[in-house]
Amino acid sequence: MKIKLTSVYVDDQEKALRFYTEVLGFVKKTDFSQGPYRWLTVASPEDSDGTELQLALNNNPAARAYQQALFQQSQPAAMFFTNDVQADYERM
Repeated sequence: MKIKLTSVYVDDQEKALRFYTEVLGFVKKTDFSQGPYRWLTVASPEDSDGTELQLALNNNPAARAYQQALFQQSQPAAMFFTNDVQADYERM
């Protein structure tokens, strides 16, 4: 058993997609809309069939309150792995 999908809430899906693809180097995996709803995921280029990260629009008041509470407590919503944090920091 493994985790296939996890989500982060974002205020602007297009802006988040640009950040995850253009800055972090992720690849867009799934992108489809139905009415006002958009399902958008990215994945690591190192494992494009691995865990997907859903960039979920933060338009739910409960999710927004949860996100703000975690931020105030300095709790991360997601953690990333890198072999060279300094190189990735300089690249960004």
